[in-house]
Parts: sequence; structure tokens; C-alpha cells
Amino acid sequence: MHSKSIKILGLIILSLLVLSGCGTNNESKATISQTTASNQVTNKTEKPITIAASFYPMYIFALNVAKDMPNVNVIDMTKPITGCLHDYTVTPDDMKNLEGAQFFIINGAGMESFMNKVVNQMPNLKIIDSSKGIQLIKGQGDEGDNPHLWVSISNAILQVGNIGEQLSLLDPTNAAKYKANTSAYIKKLEAERDKMHQALDGVKNRDIITFHEAFPYFAKEFNLNIVGVIEREPGSEPSAKELAETIDKVNSLKVKALFAEPQYSTKAADTIAKETGAKVYTLDPVVTGPMDADAYINIMDSNLKTLQEALK
Repeated sequence: MHSKSIKILGLIILSLLVLSGCGTNNESKATISQTTASNQVTNKTEKPITIAASFYPMYIFALNVAKDMPNVNVIDMTKPITGCLHDYTVTPDDMKNLEGAQFFIINGAGMESFMNKVVNQMPNLKIIDSSKGIQLIKGQGDEGDNPHLWVSISNAILQVGNIGEQLSLLDPTNAAKYKANTSAYIKKLEAERDKMHQALDGVKNRDIITFHEAFPYFAKEFNLNIVGVIEREPGSEPSAKELAETIDKVNSLKVKALFAEPQYSTKAADTIAKETGAKVYTLDPVVTGPMDADAYINIMDSNLKTLQEALK
């Protein structure tokens, strides 16, 4: 009996050891499985990206290229009321806005004259030049190239394509989404462009006078003839001589439409209109507006309605 009891006790101890071993093994497997799953989630968590834009139109384009991407934040370096960056001086707030950005989208073509300062202070910031490959129009006199590319909707399409392509190369993790968003937005822009051409291509009255040098690309796109410019640089009132010359030109060419811009005073345009009988309309170069992804297309649609009324 004693020998038999010892054998039974041994079997019981062995069983307990086996069962205990299985329990520990299962628990270890569960722990390893949870750790692996956690690591997989961590690996799939995409690194936050901040894209900065130099000013309003570049910001709107960037919003569309980075649409519905939760790990990508788009900011405007300048205030949305800044307008064109003619001789713009970067402020400390602007530089602070750029501090957390990985990518900086610029118009290029000489618009951002402050780029040397940005590059020198932030050498790791990746610059995305949206003017790449776009044929430029020479400015007046010694002004160099006219940088107002985006005012032409066809150029805007090329700029959006450049932004999408360069972001895809610089941020390959999100490349597929950038490309899909770029394609979708370009289709919207093309539809608006086709709508504008359909409405304006048959217009007979094509002579216009614009407020400043923002519209040569726009005029080229829609075959409009800019016969005069009220202010070469916005905010610089024309001299009495320049004003008189413009008035004579309006009278001799029988120009019916003067186009001011919503961002600036219409004082000079109103004076010309009073002296000539021409009417003042508002044409928007899309340098300020709502911080909304559809803003560029909506403003262009408004410009179309204005031109249809002014050139009929």
C-alpha cells in the first residue's frame, strides 16, 4: 500500500506540473500576441505632417491635395488678408508658423522674394515650387517675370499637379492619397475651366483695363486684351499724368469695363469711370478669401459672372 500511495502521489504531482506548464505557456503566448498587435498598431500610426503654404492661393491648393488626411495639417504662413506678396517682408510670426512644418509650398516665379531668409534659417524645410515647368510672362520694364500664375485656371491646374507630385515624392507614406486628391481636384478645376471657356470664347468685346498686373495670365487664357493698367503696384496711386493717359486711352478705345480688385481701394478706377463713362466691375485675383477648399473655384465662378456682365 505504501509503495502504491507513493506512485499515485507522484502521478498527481507530475500532472500538476504539466497543467501548470501549459497555463504559463498560454499566458506567455497571449502576452506576446498582445505585444505584437500593439506594435503593429504603432507601426501603422502615421507620423504627423505639417504643410505650410506661402499665401492664400497656395493654401487653398494644399487643402485640396491633402484633403481628408488626418495625419496631415495644412497651415497658411501669412495671414489670409495679406494678399499678393509684392515686396513682402517675413514677420517673426510667419517664421514661427514655419517652425513645425516639414514642407513649404510656394508659388515661385519670384513671388516670394523672402525665400533666402527662410532657406537660411530653416535649411531642413523642404520647398515645393508650384511654378515648375510653367511658361512665364515677362513683367513690365525691369520687373522680371510676372508671378501671378494661379490667376489663370490652366496654370492653377499645373500648379496643383506640381504640388501633388512633389508631396508624393517627399512623403511617400501618403503618396497614394496625395495623388488621388490631386486627380480629383484637377477634375473640378478642369470642369470650371471648360465652363468659363464656353461662356467667354465667343465674346466680341475683349478690351479691358485692370487694376494691377495680376491678370496677364488670366487674359492670355481667355484671349482678353489688357489695354491699360490703373496701378502697376497695388497701393501706389497713379500720378496725375498716368491717370490722364489712362482716361485718354479709355475714351479713344471706347473701353466699357474697368476692373478693380476687392482687396484694394477703387478710388482711381472711380475717377476714370467718372471721366469716361466706363463702368467699374470687380475682378478677384484670388489672393484673399474664405479658408475653404472650394474657395478658388467659387471665386473663379464669380469672376465668370462678372465678365459675362461686363463684356456683353
